[in-house]
Amino acid sequence: MPDIHTVCVFCGAQPGNDPACRQGAQALGRSLAEAGMRLVYGGGRVGLMGAVADAAIAAGGRVTGVIPEFLTRWEVAHDGVEELVVTDSMHSRKRHMFDLSDAFVTLPGGLGTLDETFEIITWRQLKLHDKPILICDINGSARPLLATLEATIEMGFARSEIRGLYEVVAGVPALMDRLRELSTAKGGASALL
Repeated sequence: MPDIHTVCVFCGAQPGNDPACRQGAQALGRSLAEAGMRLVYGGGRVGLMGAVADAAIAAGGRVTGVIPEFLTRWEVAHDGVEELVVTDSMHSRKRHMFDLSDAFVTLPGGLGTLDETFEIITWRQLKLHDKPILICDINGSARPLLATLEATIEMGFARSEIRGLYEVVAGVPALMDRLRELSTAKGGASALL
């Protein structure tokens, strides 16, 4: 059995301006379903969140959405997922997504996506977990995030070793290849929590 059964995807509640981002989200949802990996995501049915969930559902995948109660209207909670967990706060949402997941993938998104990505990288830096974190670069979408991380190193606020806390993968096919490699690697995804 592979060590990565469940993948948490951080992504936008907006579709973005580049159609490739939506296509990437759909390809990821479909690919996770075909690989037999459960999708855990932010629980919305709009934007890239809705695209990744809809594609996974259409491909017969298992999907768990996790959304705080106050966002059920803003992000329009997805009523078609297998399991929808409604939490009492953003903090409990992120913790629940973490607890359910064996690996994390970041697709393009806004402030919430950046928040989730930075927090999960920070938790790994603090040795609270050793789960894989993959940043999926779709048409250069990861460049601003990576520039920010590089700037923290250049300015002396982070060590160069932080680059080892995450991996950048160009596109969904390469991302899925990497998830499969990690699933079958000795030791796979191990949690320290």
